[in-house]
Amino acid sequence: MATVSVFNFMTLNGFYKGIKNDISWHQHGDEEAGFSEENLKRGSILLFGRVTYELMAGYWSTKAAKQGFTKLADGMNNAEKIVFSRTLTATNWENTRLVRHEAVDEIHRLKASGKKNMTILGSGSLASQCADAGLIDEYQLMIDPVAIGEGI
Repeated sequence: MATVSVFNFMTLNGFYKGIKNDISWHQHGDEEAGFSEENLKRGSILLFGRVTYELMAGYWSTKAAKQGFTKLADGMNNAEKIVFSRTLTATNWENTRLVRHEAVDEIHRLKASGKKNMTILGSGSLASQCADAGLIDEYQLMIDPVAIGEGI
């Protein structure tokens, strides 16, 4: 049976995104890139919800990403990816398949097939659905030394 892991970064006080999906507080340097590169070598299928997919596709396919994080950008762009969305009609990031039906059902099917492990990147709604369905085998959290939110 394949495994499902969640990889996410979060603040000291438990946020994984700010207002309007802001992630500018996350500092992705050489150490974080190295860790992510090693994870990509596992060859997992990367799973995304629509919002995270749009953020990731909008960054990792850019010249800035390819110049700033060459190995990581190559890994992200070449990885097999699935985006779960009922509103997207097409994808424009290489090696991406769009699934418009129930995400939990598809992930159950893929997990049972045992062919490839899967990693949910960000995608809080997708991660929550999978956690509620008992599909998550591993959580990897990268803690940023910041706190965000009201009153901070």
